[in-house]
Amino acid sequence: MLAVRTTAWGTWRASTAPCRRKPTKTMITWVTISEAAQKADVGGEAAGVSINHSHTLLQRLQDLLRQGNASDVVLRVQAVGTDEVRAFHTHRLLLGLHSERFLELLSNQSEVVLREPRDCAAVFDKFIRYLYCGELTVLLAQAIPLHRLATKYGVASLQRGVADYMRAHLAGGVGPAVGWYHYAVSTGDEALRESCLQFLAWNLSAVAGSAEWGAVSPELLAQLLQRSDLVLQDELELFQALEAWLGRVRPPPTVAERALRAIRYPMIPPAQLFQLQARSAALARHGPAVADLLLQAYQFHAASPLHYAKFFHVNSSAFLPRNYLAPAWGAPWVINNPARDDRSTSFQTQLGPSGHDAGRRITWNVLFSPRWLPVSLRPVYADAAGTALPAARPEDGRPRLVVTPASSGGDAAGVSFQKTVLVGARHQGRLLVRHAYSFHQSSEEAGDFLAHADLQRRNSEYLVENALHLHLIVKPVYHTLIRTPS
Repeated sequence: MLAVRTTAWGTWRASTAPCRRKPTKTMITWVTISEAAQKADVGGEAAGVSINHSHTLLQRLQDLLRQGNASDVVLRVQAVGTDEVRAFHTHRLLLGLHSERFLELLSNQSEVVLREPRDCAAVFDKFIRYLYCGELTVLLAQAIPLHRLATKYGVASLQRGVADYMRAHLAGGVGPAVGWYHYAVSTGDEALRESCLQFLAWNLSAVAGSAEWGAVSPELLAQLLQRSDLVLQDELELFQALEAWLGRVRPPPTVAERALRAIRYPMIPPAQLFQLQARSAALARHGPAVADLLLQAYQFHAASPLHYAKFFHVNSSAFLPRNYLAPAWGAPWVINNPARDDRSTSFQTQLGPSGHDAGRRITWNVLFSPRWLPVSLRPVYADAAGTALPAARPEDGRPRLVVTPASSGGDAAGVSFQKTVLVGARHQGRLLVRHAYSFHQSSEEAGDFLAHADLQRRNSEYLVENALHLHLIVKPVYHTLIRTPS
């Protein structure tokens, strides 16, 4: 729900210019009283009092709209495709104060017919009320029509307010996020478009499993497939989601083949690749378009990454894992009462996605502190995950998360590790990703981790039943080596 209030404030000050006449007894008395008043003012004895009747003024403006008193223009709003017409007895001055468009439209006219789409006509009363009172209540389904009306009639304050509401309420579900993305593209609202795209990327599993997946446009799908921050179980889940989309939408062959080529086949184990080639309807139809990528994936799994990199580039996106939730790449961590004290845990990840590294593991130690610790107070990790940690100082401020390898030999030649921490939020029984923090091998911790979160409040938007839901992910990043001449 969004509340937007506009209030006009006015101030006045009385001043007396110094008199240039010769002093008289009366004049001396006046100066003495003035000085006494100034001293009393400084001492707080005669402080100014604010008289605020803005609520009463807003109530009178609302009554003015409802009763139509002194109305000088009638707006007749007709829903397109229907005979339904709603009349609004309004005032040219108030409408013109908010909108140059209304000022031009109502010039020298006492009655105007406005034809609006049905969803816009249904919320036109809220739109007009905002022009009188500076506030309204928005529901998810009303955001687009209200934003469209504000854009059409040039009410910039309402346009900004609804856009802010949409960005803040993306967690209301994947349905609004998909629809709002397409709306943002049509209106050129880049900030809203990017916010929707980020939400959809972080919650792709929820999107792909919803009824809205078929409403995703080819352009939106292409935007999602090229991202490395997609959150899903593994690359196979993304392939299956893409195949379901192709079955629903049935796009032209060029669109389907372009989408299939965006799958990162080296991230899929060979056994699963064999099954896809044998059973996938999409590959049966478009297999030749991705044959080179499948061969590349098999070659990558057959050799060690170090040997493969001598002959082929491995720093392309095809060899970079996305944010996979599978156990091979990280682990969930639920921290109850996160504002109370320090916690630690450990987990293991696969050294790399290559079949050559399938049996090799790296152990990672993690420290969470509800308060930031300076370098001098950083604890030394022990082998046991439950080892007691030194107490943090309450005055140290924001939360802190540190991820380090259990041993210095955890790195592999030609590989560095990107660490990502997902923060979940509960909505209608589903755990959605609220934020993602990434930091690379050169840093042990996320610099801005929960910098603006208030973990002290039980109703904090970052907590689910007083618990902090994290998912820790470690992704190997390959570096290009000097290739052997052919």
